[in-house]
Amino acid sequence: MSKTPKPTLTTVPNWTRQLTRLLDSAFVIPGTDIRIGLDPILGVLLPELGDAVTGVLALTLLGVAYRERVPKFVLFRMLLNIGLDALLGAVPLVGDVFDFAFKANDKNLALIERHRGDPTKPATWGDKLVVVGAIGVAIALALMPILVGVALWRLLFSAAP
Repeated sequence: MSKTPKPTLTTVPNWTRQLTRLLDSAFVIPGTDIRIGLDPILGVLLPELGDAVTGVLALTLLGVAYRERVPKFVLFRMLLNIGLDALLGAVPLVGDVFDFAFKANDKNLALIERHRGDPTKPATWGDKLVVVGAIGVAIALALMPILVGVALWRLLFSAAP
């Protein structure tokens, strides 16, 4: 009897590690061991828009997780991390502190590495539906800060005296 060798797992693409590092821990605060990424920095410099941009960038990790055959439950958990980061990150100042501490992209990369499956196994229609739905929800969540900002702007500046 010959055993069929198990397919070897490929490593997660290097660009995913680079993106995660850029968003969550690219810079060291001088005089400390504290690392900060573009996620909270863009949130401070470009309120609402910065959170939407980093939320959309975080979605690329969801695509990698799909290709790596991460289980649906873990995909949902990753989506929650992205949504929580985008929604709470949109709250001025408090959200930026949350972005700095939470590091959703680091968490999601660790989930991919821990739960990835056999890359030679084809995805089912159910897998595809979960991912398409998750991406749709994540895009809606990533755009939410912009919509809230526009609504607040209109509320504050179009009120009758």
